Amino acid sequence: MSLNIQVLVVDDYATMRRIIRNLLTQIGFTKIDEAADGAEALAKLRASSFGLVISDWNMEPMTGLQLLKEVRADVRLKGTPFIMVTAESKTENVVAAKEAGVNNYIVKPFNADTLKKKIESVIGALG
Repeated sequence: MSLNIQVLVVDDYATMRRIIRNLLTQIGFTKIDEAADGAEALAKLRASSFGLVISDWNMEPMTGLQLLKEVRADVRLKGTPFIMVTAESKTENVVAAKEAGVNNYIVKPFNADTLKKKIESVIGALG
């Protein structure tokens, strides 16, 4: 899989968006966009073409899980690879995300190597 795909980072904390953007840049991604919440992310997803979504779970007013469900319900977007990021590793959260169609799950904190492995498990080898 090419590092040229467009990635959407969704988190309500600007600091976390910057951290994930920096990790993606370390891995080699260059086309990175950001959204501060699920509603903004959905608008960007519907307006453009993204090869990967990395979204926080806990956001207001639309959570990452709600965003995932909206993406999976949209005919054009439903195949978009989606990785959920959360500070909580509760089993019920993992199950809920899997049931909603998440491709992978990352528990904070994480590093570039962990992120790269999760991305490769979803979209294939990078390079």
